[in-house]
Amino acid sequence: MADRGLTDPRMPGNDDILALSRREFIFATTAAGAAMLLPLGDPEALAQTVATIDGGVTATFRINGTQQQVTLDARTSLLDLLREKMALTGAKKGCDHGQCGACTVHIDGRRVASCLTMALQAADQDVTTIEGIVGDGGTLHPMQQAFIDHDALQCGYCTPGQIMAGIACVREGHASDRNEIREYMSGNLCRCGAYPGIVAAIEDAALKMGRG
Repeated sequence: MADRGLTDPRMPGNDDILALSRREFIFATTAAGAAMLLPLGDPEALAQTVATIDGGVTATFRINGTQQQVTLDARTSLLDLLREKMALTGAKKGCDHGQCGACTVHIDGRRVASCLTMALQAADQDVTTIEGIVGDGGTLHPMQQAFIDHDALQCGYCTPGQIMAGIACVREGHASDRNEIREYMSGNLCRCGAYPGIVAAIEDAALKMGRG
């Protein structure tokens, strides 16, 4: 007996079925992801968010002390928001899986992998990137200067993430000795192998930041 689902002209073709399934799958998973960002028991907010997925969601972001409203796809990562909409390209897209640390930024002083952080999770919070740590008059942050002094970089691709993670490491109180620095910087990879200089730079900067 023939399978009418594949031969009956009244039935949609395989391509139509697959396309419909893909659209439904993408919509459903996006809606589920958006729902995770909302308070429990808030169906009205969920309905509003789901309704705006196709046209974009407008949110307010505070990045390096500047507030700005942005309309973006609900699925946009914080890293893509920074690089593609804000032209803040200091945070690098290395692995895009949260394994290399090249995209490290701060949200309310906490270090995060921006490639794994949804942009909407950072809305109305203080986001700081490597571009935002320079002092008045262009004075380098002590961590930046220490990286220069200790030659703690080679190609430089991972350096912004290393510096942002290094600042957080000091502020978290995890820079008391070199072994502790290595442990709490282990999420940031340097393919050039500049680790001795990186550890020395963080140790030096900790003293200048008053945390050593």
